[in-house]
Amino acid sequence: MNAFSQAVSDGLTLTQRNILKNLRNPDIVVFSSAAPIAFALLFGFVFGSAIDIGTNYREFMIVGILTQTMLLTAANTGVGIAHDMKQGLVDRFRSLPIAQSAVLVGRTNGDAVNNVMVIVLMSLTGLLMGWRIRSSVADAALAYLLLFLFAYAVSWITAAIGLTAKSPEVLGNAMLLVLVPFTFISNSFVPSEGLPTVLRVIAAWNPVSALVEACRQLFGNIPPGRAAPEVWPLQNPILATLLWVALILAIFIPLAVHRYKKTVSQ
Repeated sequence: MNAFSQAVSDGLTLTQRNILKNLRNPDIVVFSSAAPIAFALLFGFVFGSAIDIGTNYREFMIVGILTQTMLLTAANTGVGIAHDMKQGLVDRFRSLPIAQSAVLVGRTNGDAVNNVMVIVLMSLTGLLMGWRIRSSVADAALAYLLLFLFAYAVSWITAAIGLTAKSPEVLGNAMLLVLVPFTFISNSFVPSEGLPTVLRVIAAWNPVSALVEACRQLFGNIPPGRAAPEVWPLQNPILATLLWVALILAIFIPLAVHRYKKTVSQ
């Protein structure tokens, strides 16, 4: 078996291991969904009553909640890797005759399956709050695929960070400080046209904004009468999202694997 085939086989084996571990710990899904559900209720029934965007605000903001949920669950990959390193699990993997990249592949793939369960739960929460998918099945499936791919890409960013973290607890708090602003300085919860000039420019080129815009179009949740976007990522949000995903994966998969090899060689 050549090196590539060995890496694929090892990656699939560790993916199965992580999926089974997650299935035996349903608390992971519950606690991954708790904060997003709280955000959804807070924005939908508290802040939403004071926000007038000319349409049903709860339907408008649910896509932002879905996006924020995917970012927060992607952070679990980095925290999980940092925890494994602290507990010595990575050292045990190092003693096995497996491809070094397989540990990261197994973790990110296993967490991706967990993300699917979380997004299903959040979608049901949105439906109960009044959100509706007003497009075709194919369009809705593409929207969910974009959410899934973006979360998978971000999980590689957090994996690279998790390999250098000294404490999984500190890393978890740091992830919140970094990821949460990405959703607030965007079009996730309010139209970005109303933001101050500097924040409006940041929001327009924020990859989260492209993802949210793409999903709103695909779910059929664009507010009626809204002016057409003026910047390229929001004019072509599906393509922009796919380009962001490809760019993130191209940068952070090699970076994470390099950091893992450097860590286990110490």
